[in-house]
Order: sequence, then C-alpha cells, then structure tokens
Amino acid sequence: MVFLIAACFGSALLVSIVSTRIVQELAPRLGLIDQPAARKVHVTPTPLGGGIGIWLGVVLPLAAAHLAVRVIAQQEHHPEWLPEEIRPHLAGFLNQAGRLWGIVAGATILSVMGLIDDIRNLPWQPRLAVQILVACVLAASGVRATVFAPWPWLGFVIAVGWMLVLINSINFLDNMDGLTGGISLIASLMFAVIMLTALGEPRWFVAAVLLILAGSLTGFLWWNWSPASIFMGDTGSYFVGLMLAAMTIVGTFYEESPTIGRHVMLAPLCVLAVPLYDFTSVLLIRLSQGRSPFSPDKSHFSHRLVELGLQPRNAVLTVHLATLTTGIGGLLLYKVSDWSSAAAVLGLIVCVLLIVAILETAGRSKRVETESEDEDRS
Repeated sequence: MVFLIAACFGSALLVSIVSTRIVQELAPRLGLIDQPAARKVHVTPTPLGGGIGIWLGVVLPLAAAHLAVRVIAQQEHHPEWLPEEIRPHLAGFLNQAGRLWGIVAGATILSVMGLIDDIRNLPWQPRLAVQILVACVLAASGVRATVFAPWPWLGFVIAVGWMLVLINSINFLDNMDGLTGGISLIASLMFAVIMLTALGEPRWFVAAVLLILAGSLTGFLWWNWSPASIFMGDTGSYFVGLMLAAMTIVGTFYEESPTIGRHVMLAPLCVLAVPLYDFTSVLLIRLSQGRSPFSPDKSHFSHRLVELGLQPRNAVLTVHLATLTTGIGGLLLYKVSDWSSAAAVLGLIVCVLLIVAILETAGRSKRVETESEDEDRS
C-alpha cells in the first residue's frame, strides 16, 4: 500500500509542480490572465491556466502507469520490487484502462472548453450543453450509479445529474486562493482512504487514480496557496470536477457484507457536503434574484466569512476544516452497521451545514448593514 501511495501521489506531485510553473511563465503570452474585478477577491492581474498543470499531473502519470503495467503483464515473472498485494490486480487494471481513458477523454474535452472560456468568456448555455453531452456519453458507456431499484434508467439519470452537479460545484468554488484545490484534495484523499481501508478488499484501481489526482492538486496548490501566483481557471475546475464525479461513481462504496449496510452509499454526499451545500445555496440566491445561475457574485460561504472579518486565508482554512469534518463523517459511516447508528453520523453532517448556514446568514446581514450605512453617508 505504501508503494502505491508513494508512486501515484509522488509522481503526480512532481509533474504538477513543474508543469504548473511552466504554464505560469507562458500564461501572459497565451492571454491567460485573470484581471481584478468588483466581484473578485484578488487585486492584481494573475495568470490563469493552472488547470493545464493539473491535467498534465494526472494524464502523464496515468499514461506511464498504463505502459508499465502493460510491460510487466507481458513478462513471465513479475519483478521483485512489485508488491505482492498488487500483482494479482494487474490484469484487472488493463481491463479497466479503456473506461478510465474514456473518463479522462471526457474530462479533457471539458478542460479544453474551460481553457477557451478562460480566454474568451463563453456564454453559459454552450458550456452547460457540452457538460450534458459528455456526462450522457460517459453514463451510456457504463459510468453510471448502482441503485437498488427496478428501473434501469434511474442509474443513468443519477449518474448524469451527479456529474453535472459536481462539475459546477467545483467550478463555483473557485473564488479564493487555494479554496477549490484544497477542497478537491481533501475529497480525493478521503475517497482514496475509503477505497483502500474501509471495504472488504482494497479497490486499487480507483484508489490509484484518486491518489494521482490528489498528488496533482497538491502540486498545483504549491503555486496557488495564498498569495496565489496562478489560478486553475475553468480549465482545471471542469477537469477536476468530472474526474471526482466519475471516480466516485466507478468506485464501489457498498458491498454485500454483514458489517457494511447500504447507508455507506451516502459517503460521497458526506465527503462533499460543504461544496454541494455551497453550490445549492448560491444557485438559489441567484435564481431568487432573477439572475443567471452562472453569473459570478460574492454569495459563497467563503465570501460570507470574509464579510464577518476573517482574512481570505483564514476563510479558506475554515471551509477546508468544515469539509474535512464532513469527510471524516463519511469515513465513520463504515464504522456503524445500521441505519439508526448512521443517523447519528448524518446528524453530525447536518450540524456542520447548519453552522455554515448561520455564518452565511450573519455575513449576509452584515453586508446589507454596511451597504445601508454607505448609502446614508452618501
């Protein structure tokens, strides 16, 4: 297990750190510069395109791993340095490779669209249309949720909806230094821990992809942590969002076992409770105000924390800790055996979200009060 973690995480980390730094230097020549605006937190022009570094940090290690597994599988005897626990799964990795590269291809299409949007600001309608198309193709190819229902189409609908929600949840979160990268890193690691330790047998394939994604995000955060010298942009948020969504669908969170109940299927919702709540609340606010759901604003949880007086760095750390707390709740679901016990864990998640809601309401009230005082002075 240590070998897998080191190889996947370490290789992606190295590639991402180097490639993100190169993109940072090239960004001004490519027109990838995010200018300050009233609804943005940063005050100086900052390079975009960090998502290219994330993409390279995932794709290059995956390609190298695929090639290495193919070469090793053709040998009569496995090399001595390859851990015994991984050897029986090499054939399974090759069998799953086609579906993995299909997911990567879909995420790459969204990433390219995000790159174009970072340069030219595409309308939200064609962006959403491409997202729906990619999600439907992946679901039709077998990336769909397992549901215990008599309607086969339900898994398809849930898979498409989950991918669309998570893609845009991650995209909406990209509003402060280190926020999206940090939350995605926490989620990737939490899901990897579940795949490796919480089930009867480790899910090496899914865990390896998640560890590579986590390593790539860590390399990006090296340059994105406050003060950020580069942003991931839509190039990165779309790619990361689809990769997380697809791998949580491919990963088997539930298995027939006397100690694991069906309640563990809620683990992804627990791990991603904070970004999903933020996405839903911001969407409702924008729609209630008669605005486009994709119009940028400062309605996010992180913005409310800043309005309460926190520095942006501390606001981001607060959101990270809230996400880590709900993520640990997702892990705890595997330590209880029935729905009544799981209800206590879900209650913990609800309490965290209620704390978020209270802080958001307080931040919103303070903003309205400040705006009223400004109007009185004028």
